[in-house]
Amino acid sequence: MKTKTFDCVEMKRKAAARIHEQIGDLALEQKIEYWRRRSEEFRAEQEELTARGLRGGSGKSKSK
Repeated sequence: MKTKTFDCVEMKRKAAARIHEQIGDLALEQKIEYWRRRSEEFRAEQEELTARGLRGGSGKSKSK
């Protein structure tokens, strides 16, 4: 029997709890701004990885 070394559900729950600690008490507009900023940061990170050839994928491009 294999020993599980990575638990995706546990990782998701920990991340959700961490985010809730950061934005749980914010007003709706502040939460929206948080997610807008994080989305921009994520896209920039993905573009950097793609430019460096470190991002995998199917090779299919997505149109916006």
